[in-house]
Parts: sequence; structure tokens; C-alpha cells
Amino acid sequence: MSSPKSLPTVLLGLALACPALAETRAVELAPAQVLGQEPTGEGQGVEEAQARLAQVPGGSNLVDMRQPLQGRVASNQDVLAYQPGVYAQSAGNEGVKISIRGSGINRAPGAHASGLYTMLDGLPLTGPGGTPYELLEPLWVDHVEVLRGANGFDRGALALGGAIDYISHTGYDAPRLQVRYATGSHGYQQRQVSSGQVLGDFDYYLSLTDANADGYQDHTRSESRGVIGNFGYRFNPNLETRFYLRYRETDNDLAGRVTKRSIEHDPRAANPAYVSRDDRRKQPGSTFVGNKTTYYIDDDSSIQTGLVYHDYPMDLREGPNRLKVAYSDVSGTLDYKRRDSLWGMESRSTLGLRVTKHLPNDGASEFVRIPTGNTKTYAPGTRMRNFTYQGSDTVLHVGNDLEIADDLWLTTGLAAIYTRRESAVTYPEGGGKTSLGDWDYAPRLGLRYQLTPDVQLFGNLSRSVEAPHPWSLIYSSNLRFPAGSGAASGAQRDPIKLRNQTATTLELGGRGDSGLGQWSLAWYYAQVRHELLSVLPDPSATTPYELNASPTVHQGVEASLHSELWSRPGVGRLSLRQAYSFSDFHYRDDARFGDNRLPGLPMHYYQGELRYDWPLGFFAAVNTQLVSKVAVDYANSYYADPYALFGATLGYNAPKNDWQTWVDLRNLTDKRYAATVTPGYDDKGLDAARSTPGEGLGVYLGVSWSLR
Repeated sequence: MSSPKSLPTVLLGLALACPALAETRAVELAPAQVLGQEPTGEGQGVEEAQARLAQVPGGSNLVDMRQPLQGRVASNQDVLAYQPGVYAQSAGNEGVKISIRGSGINRAPGAHASGLYTMLDGLPLTGPGGTPYELLEPLWVDHVEVLRGANGFDRGALALGGAIDYISHTGYDAPRLQVRYATGSHGYQQRQVSSGQVLGDFDYYLSLTDANADGYQDHTRSESRGVIGNFGYRFNPNLETRFYLRYRETDNDLAGRVTKRSIEHDPRAANPAYVSRDDRRKQPGSTFVGNKTTYYIDDDSSIQTGLVYHDYPMDLREGPNRLKVAYSDVSGTLDYKRRDSLWGMESRSTLGLRVTKHLPNDGASEFVRIPTGNTKTYAPGTRMRNFTYQGSDTVLHVGNDLEIADDLWLTTGLAAIYTRRESAVTYPEGGGKTSLGDWDYAPRLGLRYQLTPDVQLFGNLSRSVEAPHPWSLIYSSNLRFPAGSGAASGAQRDPIKLRNQTATTLELGGRGDSGLGQWSLAWYYAQVRHELLSVLPDPSATTPYELNASPTVHQGVEASLHSELWSRPGVGRLSLRQAYSFSDFHYRDDARFGDNRLPGLPMHYYQGELRYDWPLGFFAAVNTQLVSKVAVDYANSYYADPYALFGATLGYNAPKNDWQTWVDLRNLTDKRYAATVTPGYDDKGLDAARSTPGEGLGVYLGVSWSLR
């Protein structure tokens, strides 16, 4: 068997060779009808998204959910599999750790994500407090668009990692009735019933889902249930509107982090402290209500408005205290698009405004849950602290794509961003307040060249800006209430000030079709200043500190290759898909850690699947995932081990597209490994509790039926 390091090297060599082996057949893409689009049917939305992404001078991914749904889709880990440049790993529940180009590199799984701007149907989900995960139900999604790095600029994304847009089904692409059921190892069950139709100028999509699992690891039981609805109406060929509703509840028991030794000898064991406290994370009901209205002014221009209300409370019992959090955001978007001819060349311009703001009631109340330490003399339920979370993000961006020569496009853009963050301790008396307000800018310059009908080359230079979360201002503080402050004694008193993280990134790459298959390749280099890095102050801590780092570098290679190895009409087709990410994230001459690697993510990450499809709808596939070692502290004194996983899938897709069934086999060798790492500062070579174990051997079975 090839080693975890040699297989990615082979893949990279294949991807580099693709341009030289390009054949004469063209890449067939549907035309990108940005203006005056007709309603789409099944699959057409994916084709149009593919054409749009092909016009971006940088790395992007398109996930057609028809492929992941031929197996288990429990979380974003399953949705974002086989995507170059995207790291998505679960800690045993929906709290998936997602990172693109090192974004949110140290964020613990289960917390609000950082470093990515996430949208639902083009409407903002990410707020000043980060990105919650409970509304990202995979069964509601038709396809996912990932714009890595600066390539999310036209969506108003200025974060280091870029943008992710989860596009839900509508009446135009959904069955009139669909029922889906999945079950499997570790008590896993998932159910869905949905309906979508077009009724004249009106269409709708409704879906009810619920799921539960006992979890592979002890104390990782999970439950969820939710509903989605969207309703569209076309007043005339020039005016259309769509309303969106999402509501979902989740409840997850927490197993905490464990040592490497624990994973090796008893991978299902939870952290004893978490079990004794019965730690859990409950999201009692998150609501997302939005509208998007588009007016096509003429054949060459359009204007689109969006409005969202998002309420996502949390009940966190993660440690000896209980934290009840109120989060509510309101967001507005305005996008103007125009197509012109300049000097006989085509020009496409965009002007956009995005505003997301916490509402005035946002904040948290902290109570004694288990009396201990400074609270040992206080009864459970005693109020400790009240503090506020306030913030807003305002982004004004203008961009242009200009064809400056045949098949050569120049992309320019400039964004102005204003970020505000505020946190104040309002109880008990004597608490402090911190307010931050910063103006910044983010220019963008890119080139895209269609070298041949099969090969496209691109490059871009950009700047990214990311503000800290309001919660990090208080939880990262070392200024605490003195003794005699009641139940708040020893708790953080004064929020601190943090600076916005910025980065300048150069990206070069290409994509196309060749004798080896469809390929993509991107190299990026980012110089990051004031990077917002998280660290657990000690292994028993439940909430990390977040602080600005000295200068860091994020650089890497992202490659994919989808090959048809063999096919014969009436017999079948053998195909291979591969994705590889090389990630080198390190300090630049840090006073304490020199050029150490940043902990939390592997340097090499490879996924591959070999699949055979029979003409009558049967399919079989084998897959692998190879991951290099991961540093677990900033001192690089200890590492989680590299690992290789193997799986298989068998299934049947009925020719009429009404029945589907599958068996998904995970981790066939029952490998014991660390799925995620939440770093410490300096463990001095000791095996500290920093990791969460990955899932062991699992078997999952699913079936769905659709009436079209």
C-alpha cells in the first residue's frame, strides 16, 4: 500500500500534467445566465452554478448533493468530502470543524465557526458572533457553492477562507413527494419527508427532518428536528420574489477532549469530567426568516434585495456553569449587476452592500450549575454574571470583469468594510465595557485566461479582513472579579481589546479537462497579520482564549482530479475521484515559537474514491482518506498520529429516479485516530487531553422514494 505521503504526491503530479495532456474536446458548461434567468428544473441549478464558478479567477468547489446523498449524510463532514482545499471533520456530532486555507484553524468543533462567510440561498447566515451550524441540515440542500479565499468577493465575503453558499431545493427541482430513511451503527437514525411543486407562477418546497444517534463515543448522544420552507412567485418575466423559512432544534451531549493514549486503548471513552458534569450543548430552536426579490431592469441589468431575521439562542452546559445565550441578527443585502460593452469588449459590473447587525437584546447570563471552586458555597441556579454581545459588519463592494483581449479577462474590485464589536459586563457591579470600531478596505485584482477550450488559467491578488467575535472579548480576558464579588469572584470582569485579522493573498492556478479527466489546481500564499488564534489555557478548560498572534504565513496547494478510467456502453463505467490539500501554516519569526507550525490541522489531506456504475443503476465504490500528523500545541511538542481510513459503498438508483437505496461502510479496519485537535499552548511533550476520537467501524443503510 502507498504511504499517506506518496499518494498525494502522485495526485499532485497528475494534476500538474493535465494541461500538457489536454485533448481537443471542449468543457461543456451551461451558459451563465445571470440576468433574466428562467426557472430551473432538476440539475439545471447545478449546471448554472458550475458555469458561474468557471468565470471566477480562482479556486472554487461545487457540491451536487445528488452524489453525497448516495450514502450517509449526517453532517457537513459528509457534504464537503472530496473537495480540494476544504477540511471538514466531525467530533461525533453536527459540530463539524471546517477550515479553508487555515481559516479558523484553532476553533474547537461544536463552537461557532470563524474565518468563513456562510450563506443560505445567498442570504447571510454568518453574523458578528460567527457561524452557527444547527440550520445546515444536509437533506434540505440541492447544491453547495464554495468560493475559496478572495473568490467570494462578489458575495460580500472578505474572510480569509472565503464563502460557502448552501442552496436549498425549490419547487422547480424537488419531487412532489419524497420520503427518506437511514439507520445504522451507534443508534443512528435519520428521517425526512418533503414536497415541492410548481403551480403556475407560484412554487413551494417543504421538508420535515429529524435525526438521533447514541454516538460512537460515550456521552455523545444527539437529537435534532427541523422544518424548511421556501415559497417563490414570479409576478412577470422581470420581477420575482422568494420567502425562506428554516427552523431547527439540536441537543448534543459532549464527551470532551481526551489524550492520545485514551484513543489508542479505549477510543469510546469520554473525558471523565464531562461525563460527571453531564455536559451538553442545547440549541432550543433557531429560526431563519428571509426574503430575496429580484428585478430584471432589462436584458443587461438587474437589482436584487435581501432581508433576513435570524434568532439562534443557546443553552450551554459546558462545564460547572450554565450559560444562556441570546443571539438575534438582522441582515440586509443589495446587489446591482450590469453587463456592458467597453471598447468592443464585454464588461460585467457588480455593486453590492451587505449589513449584518446583532439586535440590542444579544448577550448572555451565567449561572452556577455545579458548585465548585469559587462557587462552592452557592446553590445551583445562582446568577454569576450578565454580559452583552454587540456587533455589526457592513461591507460595500464594487467589482468588474472586463474582457481585455480574446479569452483574457481582467477582474478588479474594491471593498470598504466597517466592523463594530462591543461587550460589557452588566452584572455584578464593577464590570467593564469594551467597544471596537474599525474601517478597513480590501482590494482585489485577478486575471483569467482560456488557454484552450479545455484549459483555463487564473491568478489573483487580494486582501482579507476579519474582526474578532464579541464573545472572545470577554472570555479571552485575564482581568477578573476580585474575591468578595459573590458568585462572580474569579470570573472575567473586563472585556479586552483585539485587533482585526488581515491578510494579503496571492493565488495562481488553473482548471480544465484532459485525457486524465477533469482537474483543478491552485497554489496560494498569504501573509497574515494579527491572526486570531485560539488556545485552551489548560486541558480542563471548556472555553478557549482568542488572541492576536505575531505575523503568520498560510500557504498551500489544492488539487482535484476526476477521471473516467474505463467505460463501455451497456457494460458500465469505472471512475476515480481524488482531492488533495497541502497546508503549510506557520509563524514568521515569533519571539516564543520561531517558525513553528500552527497546530490544529494536518499538512497533508487526501481523499479518493474508486467507483463502478452498472447501466441498470447499481453501483459499488471503495474509498480512502489519508491524513498526516497534527501538532496539538503551539510549541509543537506533541503530535496526533497520521492515519489512513478505508470505506465502501453499495447502492442502487432506479432508472426512473424514484427509488434509491445504499449501504455505506465506514472505517473498515476500525482504525483508532484523532478526528479533531483543539490546541494547547505548550504541553512540554506530554500527552494532554486535546483530541476527539474519530468514528470506528460503522455500517449505515438508507432508502428513499420519490413521486415526481
